[in-house]
Amino acid sequence: METEETGFAVAPRAIVLGLLLVGLAAVPTARAVEPFDPLEPVNRVVFGLNELVDVMLLGPVAEAYGELPSPVRTGVRNVLDNLSAPVTFVNDLLQGETDRAGTTFARFFINSTLGLFGLFDLAGELGHPAHEEDFGQTLAVWGVGEGPFLMLPLLGPSTLRDTAGLAVDQLLIDPWTAVAGDELRAARAGSEAVDTRHRLDPVIRDVRRNSLDPYATVRSAYVQRRAAEIRNRRPAAGDPRYESIFREEEE
Repeated sequence: METEETGFAVAPRAIVLGLLLVGLAAVPTARAVEPFDPLEPVNRVVFGLNELVDVMLLGPVAEAYGELPSPVRTGVRNVLDNLSAPVTFVNDLLQGETDRAGTTFARFFINSTLGLFGLFDLAGELGHPAHEEDFGQTLAVWGVGEGPFLMLPLLGPSTLRDTAGLAVDQLLIDPWTAVAGDELRAARAGSEAVDTRHRLDPVIRDVRRNSLDPYATVRSAYVQRRAAEIRNRRPAAGDPRYESIFREEEE
């Protein structure tokens, strides 16, 4: 049965996602020191195209967004975080993190009501700190290997596991996919892209200015950041602590 908003049948979606997950099950969980990147030539081309789009469009828009008053940008970020809470809640449960699931539920309830649909992060002030989970992290907790590194058009760095996880989150878990219309989904995606790009601007400038190979730097940083997120920011056994260059700075 087709949906009016996407035009895609539910059954083919399930088949595609099933094939992705079956393929991922065969990927070994151990990761070498260097990211597994058999598609590097293609990934570098996509990276270059993404850089062009960023320089020509996304970067200037994010710069203009940065001129807005800080309370406005904070409100936008709070609303976007609140909209992502259902995905985080489901993945908390799938990972067996019941305490974190309770925190996510409390945040969503408090901020959606007293916080005026998430505009204000009252839950954080009441001792319920924010965190994010996605199905890519859930797959990792379940023992699925990350697979090859991928540079996705417009979306940026990923892996086969994270790409499959993104598809599951967007098509099967996120309730707003079914409820919101095309215009609202596009507005949300655009706002997320611009807000994230603005907050990462110092990092992006530093990589472009100081890195001999920006692609390799982005690839390594992404893989390290995802490993830290899967561990819920706890240091890996036997590994020194490190700060990912992609950790977003607090306002």
